[in-house]
Amino acid sequence: MRAFLDWFNKPAALDPVLKAAQAHLWFVTIHPFDDGNGRLARAIADMSLARSENSPQRFYSMSAQIQQERAAYYDALERTQKGAMDITPWMEWFLGCLGRAIDGAQTTLAAILSKARFWESIAGVAINERQRLVLNRLLDGFEGKLTTSKYAKLAKCSQDTALRDILALAEHGILIRGTERGRSTSYALADVSPA
Repeated sequence: MRAFLDWFNKPAALDPVLKAAQAHLWFVTIHPFDDGNGRLARAIADMSLARSENSPQRFYSMSAQIQQERAAYYDALERTQKGAMDITPWMEWFLGCLGRAIDGAQTTLAAILSKARFWESIAGVAINERQRLVLNRLLDGFEGKLTTSKYAKLAKCSQDTALRDILALAEHGILIRGTERGRSTSYALADVSPA
């Protein structure tokens, strides 16, 4: 462990992202504790990546991505540790996983920015808490079509209140009515982004 810590704390002689991958592998291979080595190895990788970016903010989590890809992670570790200790496959897996973590963060950030733009574009419209709740559900990827009965269930209100809320949102151009009529009448978010 002393040799590992000395190496880890020295300024990197190799690319800091590669050092993060190597540090993770070496720590989990040393396996100094009975429990928690994987969590600590992920924290070490995240710390090393944060150092490599020289920034207090990161919008992705390598640790979370490794957790999502647990089976592939264990396969890559096992192949590396049981082989001739050629770490190339591990490094390739780690860098691929890092790329997927960054891609996932970009997707998440795009959704957050889209949601923020939506709320900014309707800032002048009076929205009650029920409407806010349902609009957030729609923005978060509500499955299916929004009907008065679904609105009432989501907002925990009567169907009459749901219809009034929906009609008010439609009047402001926030919701648009589908082509169905009667009980099948449904609504969807309108494109309210500024032109």
